[in-house]
Amino acid sequence: MEFNSSPGDLMELSALFSDDKRVAEAASIAQKLRSFAEEDIGRQGVTVVGNATASRGLEVAVGNLQEYCNELENRLLSRFDAASQRRELSNMAECAKILSQFNRGTSAMQHYVGLRPMFDVEVMNADARLVLGEEGSQPSPSHVANGLSSLYKEITDTVRKEAAIIMAVFPSPNDVMSILVQRVLEDRVPNLLEKLLVKPSLVNPPPTEEGGLLLYLRLLAVAYEKTQELARDLRGVGCGDLDVEGLTESLFLDHKDIYIEYEQASLNQLYKAKMEELRAESQPEGSGTIGRSKGASIASSHQQISVTVVTEFVRWNEEAITRCTLYSSQPANLAATVRSVFTCLLDQVSQYITEGLERARDSLTEAAALRERFVLGTSVSRRVAAAAASAAEAAAAAGESSFKSFMVAVQRCGSSVAIVQQYFANSISRLLLTVDGANAASCEEMATAMSSAEAAAYKGLQQCIETVMAEVERLLSAEQKATEYKSPDDGMIPDHRPTNACTRVVAYLSRVLESAFTALEGLNKQAFLTELGTRLHKGLLTHWQKFTFNPSGGLRLKRDITEYGEFVRSFNAPTVDEKFESLGILANVFIVAPESLSTLFEGTPSIRKDAQRFIELREDYKSAKLASKLSSLWQS
Repeated sequence: MEFNSSPGDLMELSALFSDDKRVAEAASIAQKLRSFAEEDIGRQGVTVVGNATASRGLEVAVGNLQEYCNELENRLLSRFDAASQRRELSNMAECAKILSQFNRGTSAMQHYVGLRPMFDVEVMNADARLVLGEEGSQPSPSHVANGLSSLYKEITDTVRKEAAIIMAVFPSPNDVMSILVQRVLEDRVPNLLEKLLVKPSLVNPPPTEEGGLLLYLRLLAVAYEKTQELARDLRGVGCGDLDVEGLTESLFLDHKDIYIEYEQASLNQLYKAKMEELRAESQPEGSGTIGRSKGASIASSHQQISVTVVTEFVRWNEEAITRCTLYSSQPANLAATVRSVFTCLLDQVSQYITEGLERARDSLTEAAALRERFVLGTSVSRRVAAAAASAAEAAAAAGESSFKSFMVAVQRCGSSVAIVQQYFANSISRLLLTVDGANAASCEEMATAMSSAEAAAYKGLQQCIETVMAEVERLLSAEQKATEYKSPDDGMIPDHRPTNACTRVVAYLSRVLESAFTALEGLNKQAFLTELGTRLHKGLLTHWQKFTFNPSGGLRLKRDITEYGEFVRSFNAPTVDEKFESLGILANVFIVAPESLSTLFEGTPSIRKDAQRFIELREDYKSAKLASKLSSLWQS
């Protein structure tokens, strides 16, 4: 009857409920009485319609018992605090045991954790100074990594020390450890991460001089990795049934949800900054074309493709892929983010090498314009002709320089593509193979991305052929003398040396094509040399149509053809070899007697058309009336 008098009247309690030495017993009995009273009220509410006075008395008792339990719980918490300050573990344990009867000891557990010094505001402010450095300073990822390692080790050590006390004091230590670790991951760690991980604007990103978007991404990766390590360490110390991994992951969800957008934006920012840097390097103060020496390389003023730059693109991408693997545990999600990041590399390399090839093509175009500028008619003075010849030589030197420059660009383009392909095979492919179709799709994207560079390379190689043939034609026109093929001393000892024009052309081709042999590979090399050999064959035929040949001139021509043929054999192009072998046969039309011409092509009827044109160039074509004599041969 002690508790069912007036509400709030706890003044006249028996010694059991007022004696500090019997608090354990009092707590147990009070909790049981409250439980019985609440159950009785419940039963009366269901089965008894009248007797309101009895029900009212029970409600008062329940209220008084609850008030008594609250007062007793507060008294025990104060005693627990006092024992805690004196580090009297036995007294703390005694209080904790009694308090476990109140709401399973939850208030005592939370009270204990809440008063831990590790959650003081001053301590958490010190965390920020340790990790971020002094206010206003820009944190570096390495400094942050070291700071987080030190801080998280300190937290783990503190939790380990607390665990020893908790095990000795609380009846349910796992529950207390769960509350303690949860407080670490919901209060102390987020307080630090909020200051460390400030999302930069994607619209107005910080400049690269201040770290750019990459600084945020690196800090995020460091924080994520170190906090995951903290979670594993706390799990090792003990955290009850707490989902410490899930709780840790939730700390970064806001950042991970839009992570890939920041990664792509960062890669684009790095690329733009690199391009600006390269443009600045290629245009130093005082540069220009004024005062360029005769024949100086036009290409020297153009920025050349650099394999080192492409390697830097790959290094950026590799770092980004490392972050992708850090954040994505599901194969499908990982494959999607990896493809997005790898596509950035494909776009960067494709744009960079395509623009590099186009710049090299510009040099070829400029050289072609110089050649066209110095094409003169026949009615000019000797002084003008000499000046034009000198300018034409300078244009030819520019053409040769631009040819070599383009071949260097093609070679570096090939090396750059090979670097990307190797990177894909070594680092990207294995991350995509776990998802059906992802690897094949990326291979197709890679081929598509490089198609623009291939188109630029093809156009440039066609310009290279035009450049070479223009110089071959210039050399033949300037160096070939009519008397070399129609010697007035016919019948004298023949000159078995190649003509000066032939020597000059072969020397030029040997010199200029050295870069092509080095730069081109496989089918590209075969196609280029076959096309060039075919054009050379056609150009020589056209050139020789301008001359008349006597027998000694025919022998000289045959020597030239042999020289050209030996050179083009280095092309390893069978169709070109066949064309020059046919030229050697054709040259015989200038050497044999008129009566032997009809039998000359019995074994090779396919070259009769070219033979007819050659025969018309014989010195005795009209005098020997060869047209009528051979008419039956051409008709057949």
